[in-house]
Amino acid sequence: MTPAAIAQKQLDAYNAQDLDAYMACFTPDCVIADLNGAVTQNGAGEIRARYAAMFAKFPQNKAELLHRIAHGTVVIDHERVVRAPGGEVFEAVAIYTVRDGLIARVDFAK
Repeated sequence: MTPAAIAQKQLDAYNAQDLDAYMACFTPDCVIADLNGAVTQNGAGEIRARYAAMFAKFPQNKAELLHRIAHGTVVIDHERVVRAPGGEVFEAVAIYTVRDGLIARVDFAK
């Protein structure tokens, strides 16, 4: 699976709020960090806990892909996130680093 395909697979699972399918896209030692900042989740257990809580809090949450750049093992997605119809809307950039067909690191710029 190409890095762009794995990024799309995790986005589809995110939008379906399918936690198991979402987590299947990440390495066990994956980290999530703020771009140029601190690591916010370290490892699959912390990532699972973050998204389980978010899916529970925002059951209608969806991310719309606005633009994607794929280069080598890096995929950069510009997304518009809508928490609920008529709810909070924001844009973010997710930078995915893929290793052995899975996402090994995500850096978010918000």
